[in-house]
Amino acid sequence: MSKSLVIVESPAKAKTIGKYLGKDFEVQASIGHIMDLPKNDIGVELKKRTFEPTLIVSPGKEKLVDQLKRAAAKAAHIYLAPDPDREGEAIAAHLAIQLGTSAAQRKKIQRVTFNEITKKAVEEAFHHARDIDQDLVDAQQTRRVLDRLVGYQVSPLLWDKVRRGLSAGRVQTVALRLIVEREREIGAFKPIEYWTLDAQLHPQGRTPESFTARLTGIDGKRAAVETVNTPALPNGVSSKEAVAELEKAAWNVRAVDKKQRKRNPSAPFTTSQLQQDSARKLGFNVRRTMGVAQRLYEGVEIGPEGSVGLITYMRTDSPRCSPESIQGARTWIQSTLGAKYLPAAPVPYKGKKDAQDAHEAIRPTDVNRTPESIAKYLSAEQQKLYELIWKRFVASQMTPAVFDVTTVDIAAKARHAYDFRVSGSVPVFDGFLKVYEVSKEKKDEEDDELGNRLPALSEGEKLALEELKPEQHFTEPTSRYNEASLVKELEERGIGRPSTYASIINTIQDREYVVKHGGARGRFYPTEIGMVVCDLLVKNFPYIFDTAYTATLEGELDDIEEGKEKWTDLLGGFYTHFEKELKVAEKKMESIKAMEIKTDEKCDLCGSPLLLKWGKFGTFFACSAYDKKDKNSCTFTKENTAGKPDMNTPEAQEAEQNEEYCENCGRVMVLRRGPFGMFMSCPGYSEDPPCKTIRKLSQKQQQKPPQPTGEMCPLCGKELVLRQGAYGEFVSCSGYPKCKYVKQNLIEGMKCPKCGVGDLAERKARRGNIFWGCTNYPKCDFTSNYKPVAKKCPKCKSPYLLEKTLKSGVYLFCPNSKPAAAEEAAPKKGAAAKKGAAKKAVAKVAAVVTEPCEYEKRIGDPPPPPTVETHGPVVEKEDAELQPVS
Repeated sequence: MSKSLVIVESPAKAKTIGKYLGKDFEVQASIGHIMDLPKNDIGVELKKRTFEPTLIVSPGKEKLVDQLKRAAAKAAHIYLAPDPDREGEAIAAHLAIQLGTSAAQRKKIQRVTFNEITKKAVEEAFHHARDIDQDLVDAQQTRRVLDRLVGYQVSPLLWDKVRRGLSAGRVQTVALRLIVEREREIGAFKPIEYWTLDAQLHPQGRTPESFTARLTGIDGKRAAVETVNTPALPNGVSSKEAVAELEKAAWNVRAVDKKQRKRNPSAPFTTSQLQQDSARKLGFNVRRTMGVAQRLYEGVEIGPEGSVGLITYMRTDSPRCSPESIQGARTWIQSTLGAKYLPAAPVPYKGKKDAQDAHEAIRPTDVNRTPESIAKYLSAEQQKLYELIWKRFVASQMTPAVFDVTTVDIAAKARHAYDFRVSGSVPVFDGFLKVYEVSKEKKDEEDDELGNRLPALSEGEKLALEELKPEQHFTEPTSRYNEASLVKELEERGIGRPSTYASIINTIQDREYVVKHGGARGRFYPTEIGMVVCDLLVKNFPYIFDTAYTATLEGELDDIEEGKEKWTDLLGGFYTHFEKELKVAEKKMESIKAMEIKTDEKCDLCGSPLLLKWGKFGTFFACSAYDKKDKNSCTFTKENTAGKPDMNTPEAQEAEQNEEYCENCGRVMVLRRGPFGMFMSCPGYSEDPPCKTIRKLSQKQQQKPPQPTGEMCPLCGKELVLRQGAYGEFVSCSGYPKCKYVKQNLIEGMKCPKCGVGDLAERKARRGNIFWGCTNYPKCDFTSNYKPVAKKCPKCKSPYLLEKTLKSGVYLFCPNSKPAAAEEAAPKKGAAAKKGAAKKAVAKVAAVVTEPCEYEKRIGDPPPPPTVETHGPVVEKEDAELQPVS
């Protein structure tokens, strides 16, 4: 009997679902998308305005697609089960294109979706299999085409006007604009002085139980300073005058207001709320949060239960939960915490008007799996995030916390009548706070109020002054964005969707348009290149990169998903505006790379005016007397610091956290070397199931700053530094390029056996393999794939031996042996592609070595086998060609 084929995106998800479906189903993974637009062409039809995309099998996925086709041909039914969102629907549609190559095959294909990976949810999904939702596919395809049109037509302008390699993103540019505009607000901010005045008091004639009240008004008017929210005095003079009067004033309680206040629980997590709370409470960046949540959703090994999906789908902007899950939470609350923590009826939550309600909120799949009960099966980051999600969900169905709040108005009568106020509260019932404490971006008045405890006070009661505390303040600019506040801003403005926030934040950092300083909870600073790119794009494309227009497009994409608008109509309207702006920009966009602005500053060497110019590392000042043709002209230059972000703030000086996290499982990624250079890899690359997340690094990212070694250069005396080169690390003089000394790993006491002049040094080839060669190259071309050893062969008296390492041990052998000579003479990989080249080389050696030496001696044990931790994963060809994860 033929099995049914089920295709999901990831191996982890495949493993979990396979356990639930049983032996009649074969579950395979597509490893994400299998089709995409071509890399070297825009891939979108524009002449006739059909906007039809040209989709091809993603490079490196050919073998996988062939494997899926073979499995599909033998299957009785084909179920496509990627994630239940636009992206997942598009993956399913592309799989259908590749697998449904005939009418018979197309009849076998159906789509299944589930919001949680549990046995009940998965089995239920297969009872409600459906066709692919073309509206969802169109919405995702429209977003992809929009991004391609902008990226492939605007980026070349930046290459021409600024620098090659720059890129423009439709949504990322708008996010960059928010960060740049915030930075300029901070730069233009002028602080305003204000003074607060606190009075430390206690009831007169009683045992001192002091409390602190704050000045709120004078003579019935609020003490106010422009742009300052808190009651305050304008300067030190007014503060001193008030203090002088109040020291002689009569103090008494004017009014006491007592009331009970309830604090309600928050709704279960949406994606953006999870990202914000995870950043504030756990210090997780957005990529790490979504990576850990992805693995919790797809399945974690829970002892005898095997792989279990622990949370519902983590890309949602709806706070809705299923009635069954709510009843489960209520049952747990009553049985574990007691009836007083359980509301009379389930607590309902509604999302925003424009929120998509396709998925539930993020919640545990089984509330009885408490964080404590499964902690031993989870990694540290999984346990922390699961606990956050579990507690938020349970708390959402609990009773409010109750506080007795007392507000006391105090009068101080002197020449003027001064008003003071203090509020305090006493917890009466902890309610949902027994489980979960809500995090906030900033401390507010309610937090101050909840922190105060007041003595019993009555109206008209006299008070004694203990101390007056005037304090000078200055208004501060709005804080720079951190990941939590940027996600909040994007959500409030309707820019992007929950599933895109991580990609937006990662992209603007990967492109080096912004940097994050201040550790895991650090804030974003725009780089100079980021500010230049932002200014050029916003100036020349005011419509396309407008924040309101970007939000409008998101709403239109939702309309396409709901079948209210045709995708071609949206693209037609967009491209009409875009094409007009593109034509104007091609003519009018200023060339930054050719910029030469006269300044009032003078050259330190010759006194000529300085020019502001653009170079490889941004703007700089150069002497106007410089002439390329005149070698004796002034070459003075200096850095331009004006207009760049202030990096001297306390947050920018905090210790940096340079760790990067896998977007699939949330673990700390490690740096590896592959055939095409350095790349970041998940440490779970070789696990079962594997987590093959990789991210290529740019050339600049691959280059580590030179590290001092403490050794001195034997040629010039300057310090030697460890550098990162094309073929790995090497030690050279810090005085480069004046001093070109490079420290080499030489074989001591041995000269080249061919020329007798040069030394023998360790070399690394482009592909990463090690060989040994003469330092007298190119005059002497001696090389050896094995390390030469300065010992004579006891049999044939060869002046040196070779050292090789095998699984059985380390051996010395004679270079005159047939195998050794043949390997040394054979063409290197890629050097000769003609048939029979290696055979000819071996025959040539055999003719010379008529009596080969058979000397061989074991001199040591083999080294321990390589591991992923010591050597990194084996990068196959298709893996090496994967697109960067961003």
